[in-house]
Amino acid sequence: MADMQVLVLMGGPDGERDVSIKSGQRVAAALREAGGFEVHEQVIDRPTLEDIRAMPGDAIFPVLHGPWGEGGGLQELLEVDGRPYVGSRPRASRAAMDKATSKLFARAAGIRTPPARVLHAGEPCDLPLPLVVKPVADGSSLEVHRCFDEEQLNAARARFDAAGQPALVERLVQGREITASILERDVLPLIEIETPQAFYDYAAKYERNDTQYRLDPELPDAVREEIVHAARTIYERLGCRDVARADFMVDADGAWFLEINSMPGMTDHSLVPKAAAHAGITFPQMCKRLVERAVVRLRSARRQGRPRRGSSTANGRESPPADAGGSVATETSDGAE
Repeated sequence: MADMQVLVLMGGPDGERDVSIKSGQRVAAALREAGGFEVHEQVIDRPTLEDIRAMPGDAIFPVLHGPWGEGGGLQELLEVDGRPYVGSRPRASRAAMDKATSKLFARAAGIRTPPARVLHAGEPCDLPLPLVVKPVADGSSLEVHRCFDEEQLNAARARFDAAGQPALVERLVQGREITASILERDVLPLIEIETPQAFYDYAAKYERNDTQYRLDPELPDAVREEIVHAARTIYERLGCRDVARADFMVDADGAWFLEINSMPGMTDHSLVPKAAAHAGITFPQMCKRLVERAVVRLRSARRQGRPRRGSSTANGRESPPADAGGSVATETSDGAE
C-alpha cells in the first residue's frame, strides 16, 4: 500500500512566522520518522484557496501560529479545500485566538479568570494596578507589558493606540505559571514554567536556554484538579479538537485561566511535546496519531452523510458564533465534517 501523503504547512503572514517554520520542520521530520507517510513541506505566506488546492497531500497538518494561521483564516480555506486536516475548525480557532472571547467562555463555565477589559484609544481603564496589557488576538507573549504604575500603563497603551489596535488590559496575577496540554481531550502532565525573565515572554519561550520546565510539579490536589478541569472544560466549550494548550497562573486563591492556544508550538522548546513525552507518547507517535485521527474523522463523517457544520454551500464560510457573553454556539470537539 502506498504511503499516505501529508502536506505540512508552515510560515504564514503573522508575527510568529519563524516559530511556525521551526514547528513545521519538526512535525515533518517526526512524520517521516513515524513511517507510513510521504511528507510534503510547504512554507506559505497567505495563500488563496486555489494555491492550497494545488498543493499535494491526502491530509494536511497546518502548523501555523498567530491571528491568520491559527485564528480561523487558514482554517476557513482548509474547510473548503475538503481534505482532512489537523487542528481546530474555524469557529473554535477564532474563539481561542481572541483572548477576550475565550475568557468569556471560561467565565460562563464558572472558571476563574482575571478581570479584564478590551480598551480602544481614549477609553478609560477602571481596573486597579498592577495590570497586564497585551494584544486581544496574538500569541507567544508578543507585545505583553506588565504595568505597576500609571506611567507604564500609559506607555503600553500608547503602543497599541499607535498601531490602531485595541488592547486587552487584565489584572496581573503574580504566582506560579502552569500550562496544561490537551491531546484529544486528555490533559497531559502539567508543566510549571520558571524563567529569570520578568515573565514567560517570547524570548523565554523560544530564544533563551535558561528557562526551566518542571513536569508534574508539586501542587495542592485541589489546585491540580482545578487546572485539569478548567483546561478540559474550556477546550470542549470552545469546540477545540486534536491538540491545544491552556495557560494558568496560580496564587493563594487558586488557578486563574489566562488563554488557550489551538495550535501550540511544536519546536524543541515547546511544551506540548514535552508533556506528551512525559506521558510516554513520543513526538513521532503524537504527530502520526493526529494525522490518522483527522483522516478517520472525515471518513466517518462522510459515511454518515454529515455535512461540514456551520459552512454555507455558497462560500464555505461558517455562520458567526453567538455572543460569548450570552448563549454560545460551538462546534463539538470531534468537529464532524
